[in-house]
Amino acid sequence: MTVPASTIRNALTIDVEDYFQVSALAPYIPRAQWEQRECRVERNVQRILALLAAQDVKATFFTLGWIGERYPGLVREIVAAGHELASHGYGHERASDLDREAFREDVLRAKGVLEDVGGVAVKGYRAPSFSIGHGNLWALETLAHTGHRYSSSIYPIAHDHYGMPDAPRFAYRTDCGLLEVPVTTLRVAGRNLPASGGGWFRLLPYALTRAMIGRVNRAERESAIFYFHPWEIDPGQPRIAGIDARTRFRHYVNLAANEAKLQRLLADFRWGRMDDIFLDRVAPIAQAALASAT
Repeated sequence: MTVPASTIRNALTIDVEDYFQVSALAPYIPRAQWEQRECRVERNVQRILALLAAQDVKATFFTLGWIGERYPGLVREIVAAGHELASHGYGHERASDLDREAFREDVLRAKGVLEDVGGVAVKGYRAPSFSIGHGNLWALETLAHTGHRYSSSIYPIAHDHYGMPDAPRFAYRTDCGLLEVPVTTLRVAGRNLPASGGGWFRLLPYALTRAMIGRVNRAERESAIFYFHPWEIDPGQPRIAGIDARTRFRHYVNLAANEAKLQRLLADFRWGRMDDIFLDRVAPIAQAALASAT
């Protein structure tokens, strides 16, 4: 039976990290300086919670364990509001920069912190900067063995920082049984184009994002997965001196307009939590074999 596009729920996801923890800024902000930086994540997440409450939307918050340790009250606010608490790793280290044991320690540490603070099971994981790909597909097996039920860590696009363009575009079971739920892309002229969140959403006209998500819902009858970060609604965040022009553009473009665009997005589509949409899905999800790099 065909599912009407108007009944399809899309997954709204927030990657909870602060502005100084972004991978692109890592060459300019040493990890050792994090404790000395002005933290703005708490006020930004609270603004997001108010925005979601006003629209009666539930979402999934992929949260750093580092944030959970320092702002336990914020994590409890997320859970109390009915949102899903999921993992973004502990300290925003790219999965591709870690060996198997270090990755296992990172995801277990983050899961333990978030579950202790939030009082709920953490079922989902998203790798910082979508850093699971051909070179480290073993990470999916590690996630399954550490009690995670799904991942949203493989972005099926070509990008200078991440991407696995030949991966499936929609939710699939991996060889180890873990559910992988990629963020949304649009297939055009044999290429996958980003249709979800982050800097793309800030850069592109809102009408284009709405059209792309609408096409995924109507033509492909699939749920879209949208993501953004708390710092992306914060035009008052400190400017980092000395960064290169590309990084400056990507990080700061259209911050002031982003919250209003998000309000329109929430009103134009139906939204929900990742676990509600995908783990409780009635329709079967196909298994896909992923090829590791050799």
